[in-house]
Amino acid sequence: MENKIKIIYWGTSYFSAEILKALIKSNYKPTAVVTQSDKPAGRGSKLKASEVKVTAEKEYIPYFQPEKLKNPDFLNQLKELKPDLFIVASYGKIIPEEILEIPKLGTINIHPSLLPRWRGPSPIQSAILAGDKETGVSIMLLDEEMDHGDIISNIKFSIPNDIKYKELEEKLIKESSKLLIETLPKWINGKIKATPQNHKNAVYCQIIKKEDGKINWNESVEIIDRKIRALNPWPGTYFEACDKNFKILDAEITKQ
Repeated sequence: MENKIKIIYWGTSYFSAEILKALIKSNYKPTAVVTQSDKPAGRGSKLKASEVKVTAEKEYIPYFQPEKLKNPDFLNQLKELKPDLFIVASYGKIIPEEILEIPKLGTINIHPSLLPRWRGPSPIQSAILAGDKETGVSIMLLDEEMDHGDIISNIKFSIPNDIKYKELEEKLIKESSKLLIETLPKWINGKIKATPQNHKNAVYCQIIKKEDGKINWNESVEIIDRKIRALNPWPGTYFEACDKNFKILDAEITKQ
């Protein structure tokens, strides 16, 4: 039986698209999707649709790709849909307060870290780079500040010492999807309340850049190992020798 609640889903990345698929399978198919514009990609710089747009098209879900979120036409289109809830996962832009307040049940965000640790755009990589022993998923009320809103629900789990980015991302997708599906009926029916974060404990992460993948051989073996595991497949790790760049695809620490 299809759920009656009107949801608009906001997302762009692979992480977001996989959660959208789980949402659809659980009878919470969104009324519409908002995703970022197609971006140039590859050697030919051809425009490429986001993973979320591709999923929306396959599932025949209407979608929006606004260049500017405060565009009056876009705002009116959102309001005309009369949504009950916005769900955001890895959308990639700050959503203005006037939009966040449109749905009567608010706007919730799925963030792959144990907030307030690793607020920002690269929480999965940052957890590996820092050598964190545990991570998790936080579902929160979204406000205009970065990953700042009250926590609705969360889950945590340990991080194996040798885990790689893609492995941890897949684990977080699975746990995020499960937690979201468990949380939604409780939030919709008013059986769960949001709790403020301890903002004094906030730790922020930054956008990963291509140059972050360069190996500094003066760093410890442990730090280099974390970087190789955290930054593959993108931006990848490399070192310079004989005026050439050499990519590192994998590595392992061995004891003599």
